[in-house]
Amino acid sequence: MKAIAAALLCTLLNLSVHAQQIKMEQQKTTGYAPVNGLKMYYEMYGSGGIPLLLIHGGGSTIETTFGRILPELAAFSPIIAVEMQAHGRTSDRDAPESFTQDADDAAALLRYLKVEKANVLGFSDGGCTTMQLAGRHPQLINKIIVVASNYTRAGMIDGFFDMMENASLDNMPAPLKEYYLKVNPDPKGLQTMFNKDRERRRSFADWPQSDLTRIQAPALIMTGDKDVIKTEHIVEISKLIPNAELVILPGVHGALLGEICTAKAGSRQPEITAMLVKEFLEEN
Repeated sequence: MKAIAAALLCTLLNLSVHAQQIKMEQQKTTGYAPVNGLKMYYEMYGSGGIPLLLIHGGGSTIETTFGRILPELAAFSPIIAVEMQAHGRTSDRDAPESFTQDADDAAALLRYLKVEKANVLGFSDGGCTTMQLAGRHPQLINKIIVVASNYTRAGMIDGFFDMMENASLDNMPAPLKEYYLKVNPDPKGLQTMFNKDRERRRSFADWPQSDLTRIQAPALIMTGDKDVIKTEHIVEISKLIPNAELVILPGVHGALLGEICTAKAGSRQPEITAMLVKEFLEEN
């Protein structure tokens, strides 16, 4: 009897998720913005109020970073989801990637969409971009959520940069490669994205602490307790940003979002994360 009940509950949950996905597709609008030499792809869900800008991680698309949690977030906030330089459906330009340039690109997108103020949630590399965006363009930012990001080389787990020195496209997680090619069937573009992401990490230089202390927006700093970012580094970031809150949840890199490479079947972590984000955004 318990097995039947469990199976029924699982079926109902799957139907609910499927219904959410259908509703999301019906609400979605897409476009390309001319941004600093890029054709920048974006998606929008809902309208009215301050939107939540979602910035994915390195090597990722909107779907791979946010596919699981996006319906949860869109239930309480308008959403703008973007793909950064050379990622997914966004074009490349003859210039390396940088977090400061990504921040300027995100700001240009908000201005193109005539958004006066936005909340921003960035994951991993996207969290680095989020911190730079809040520091460089404070007039555009209401609140930020930074998930599993760093500002110094020492903030990464031991061996991370050694691994990046020898990384090749073969080492890139298969789901990330598959989703890139699904939305942009260009193997050369995939290789270019990988090369630029790898080089940005290889050459990562420590930021001055002033890059964080200048952030005026309220911030929610989040990570997993088994992340590739050292826990003490996340705590340090939460102390340097003047008006920051800290949340550490169980899990590895991206699990709290339901990121495609680390999501667990049936996990409710994305729901918990969305609830925490909702409470943070609604705080006065």
